[in-house]
Amino acid sequence: MVLLTPIRITSLDVEGHDERLADYVALTDVALRRRSEPERGLYIAESDKVIRRALAAGHRPRSYLMAERWLDDLADLVSQAEADGIPVLVGEHDVIEQLTGFHLHRGALASMQRPVLPPVDALIAGATRIAVLEDIVDHTNVGAVFRSAAALGVDAVLVTPRCADPLYRRSIRVSMGTVFQVPWTRIDPWPAGIDVLRDAGFTVAALALEEDSVSLDVLAADPPPRLAIVLGTEGDGLSRRTIVASDLTVRIPMAGGVDSLNVAAASAVTFYALRHRADVPTGT
Repeated sequence: MVLLTPIRITSLDVEGHDERLADYVALTDVALRRRSEPERGLYIAESDKVIRRALAAGHRPRSYLMAERWLDDLADLVSQAEADGIPVLVGEHDVIEQLTGFHLHRGALASMQRPVLPPVDALIAGATRIAVLEDIVDHTNVGAVFRSAAALGVDAVLVTPRCADPLYRRSIRVSMGTVFQVPWTRIDPWPAGIDVLRDAGFTVAALALEEDSVSLDVLAADPPPRLAIVLGTEGDGLSRRTIVASDLTVRIPMAGGVDSLNVAAASAVTFYALRHRADVPTGT
């Protein structure tokens, strides 16, 4: 056991800290982080609750970054980190803000080791309800879909190659850490991967506004035993190739002259309607 003391940051000398600070540089630069985080095998968890959910899922931290005042509030995390030899970086708020690009007010950040994603066939082997996110580019929407999936009994989530990273900081935060709870992986190639789902016994239902679309109410009244629900990108929706390759298209009945919902809202409605009746409580 190696006991450490918090490492106090007095400057933004990244090289002087053996790249431990480099994990936290320019967190608001989406284009940079989207490329660099997967390449370096890391993601950033933000806030006490999210960090604890990541740890509970078995993810290993590379380091922590926090303001001085949080050392007491997060004493158990700090103590465990020091026992495990994980660096705890501490700095004044203005230094942290210059480093990350935003004001840290949720306690702490953790640079976490990115887990190895499982193969698709292993992920869906025991599943009966899965969601496929096709090219959803907004990290907020991805996080919201994961939160709905966790709450409403979706067994697994598959994301296509061009879909936003579920482990990007904003996705994680919006999901309230449920991205660590719902099993997920990338499905590639797509939409050729529909054949993989069909061969595994899934009926593939694409959420799309087609003339022959089935009402969600009709599908929910007699759902297939294994169902894959495909949700499309913001604005354009699902690609024509995906719609053609799917077994059926499904629409949510609308009123008030509205033709569709935001993809995150649509996912919640759909997951609820098709939830496992025996597994998900209805609440009060």
